[in-house]
Amino acid sequence: MILEEALSEKVIGALIEVHRESGPGLLESAYEQCVCHELTLRGLRFGRQVPVPMLYKGLRLECGFRADIIVEDRILIELKACNELHSIHEAQVLTYLKLSGIRVGLLVNFNVDRLVNGIKRMVN
Repeated sequence: MILEEALSEKVIGALIEVHRESGPGLLESAYEQCVCHELTLRGLRFGRQVPVPMLYKGLRLECGFRADIIVEDRILIELKACNELHSIHEAQVLTYLKLSGIRVGLLVNFNVDRLVNGIKRMVN
């Protein structure tokens, strides 16, 4: 099993490679496909458009929440292609982390010149 920090580095490397090859300006769905391909090339196990159920007073609700990508059941990735990230995007990731029980999330905005400026690591 890959340690969490090493896994984060591998995932961020894959995200940077996608941005290096594709640049800004594509739709989220295109980036999602590219990221999944890059994760496959790196031998990482992942789920795409993973349902995130909500528990309310003991009742499991399928509210339509979906995490873009979950890697190795330990890192949740939420992809964006927008002018800038807002607090609502961060709240979305934190909510998905809480609901899924996953500790680490990456909020990624591909619509930047350098991807390091578009990645926000979040911890539940």
